Amino acid sequence: MDFLVFKRKRNASKMNSRRQLIKTLALTPLVGAIATQVEAHSPKQAKTEFIFSLNTSTVRGQKLSLPQLIELAARAGYQGLEPWMMEIEGYLQEGKSIASLKKLASDAGVTFVDCIGFPTWMAQDEEKSKQGFVQMEKEMGILAELGCTRVAAPAIGAEAPLDLLKAGERYKKLLDLGRKTGVMPQLEFWGAYPAFFHLGQALAVAAAADDPDAKILADVYHLFRGGSGFEGLKLVDGQAISIFHLNDFPGDIPRTNQQDKDRVFPGDGAAPLQDLANTLRAKGGQIILSLELFNPEYYAMDADYVAKTGLEKMKRYF
Repeated sequence: MDFLVFKRKRNASKMNSRRQLIKTLALTPLVGAIATQVEAHSPKQAKTEFIFSLNTSTVRGQKLSLPQLIELAARAGYQGLEPWMMEIEGYLQEGKSIASLKKLASDAGVTFVDCIGFPTWMAQDEEKSKQGFVQMEKEMGILAELGCTRVAAPAIGAEAPLDLLKAGERYKKLLDLGRKTGVMPQLEFWGAYPAFFHLGQALAVAAAADDPDAKILADVYHLFRGGSGFEGLKLVDGQAISIFHLNDFPGDIPRTNQQDKDRVFPGDGAAPLQDLANTLRAKGGQIILSLELFNPEYYAMDADYVAKTGLEKMKRYF
């Protein structure tokens, strides 16, 4: 009797297994079709498009005029130029117009991608901060007329320790001003600046601003000099980086002893440029890479050689 019960249970188990197999086989095409549809509709991460720009500090020692700098960038093959506000003001003080400067760039096929200025918008002192916003609005007006849609926003005037939440409120106000003028401020940190030297601080200020247009302007040298390193960049969404300053740093000078003048061509130093390139390339969208150097040895060289060599070395990685 026990044997018959066991046999019936075994037969029943076999029947259940067959039924399950049939159901599985019947569902397999459906599962495959669903997987195919999900894959087809999943957005693929596009690789980053890099735009190459020349920051005018790279050839400052050659003492070229702004029209000459535009021509230099065009000859070397750059798509963009990143001037300093003092250079634009110097051009205007000669009695020339913004319209004529804009035409020079347009005729050369070069775009003003960003501008370096120093308004004290982040200063803790209320009066200094107020003056900084007035200066920033004036400079944004000039840049808007020039067709330059970005301006660097370093923490000039800020003192340590910095209230990052308060700085975020001011950056939010600066972004509002940017939307008003059409020139968006790029939050910049400097590795040797006591009040604002680390990527983590820039991330905190940008987050405190709670604004979709918040952007961080990072720099190879400053990431190293301030101790940020390069892994933290992986936490920054591609939409939060519009422009990135490219350079390299020597490996034989202690980090805290390095100065702006020690910067070298990309690839001539100790920076992990290939890893950095992979990080930025994976972000998608468009990122402007601007060569920013202050090396007196390069200032003694032919400007065309410096500009072309810098671009060639940038393109080895990006």
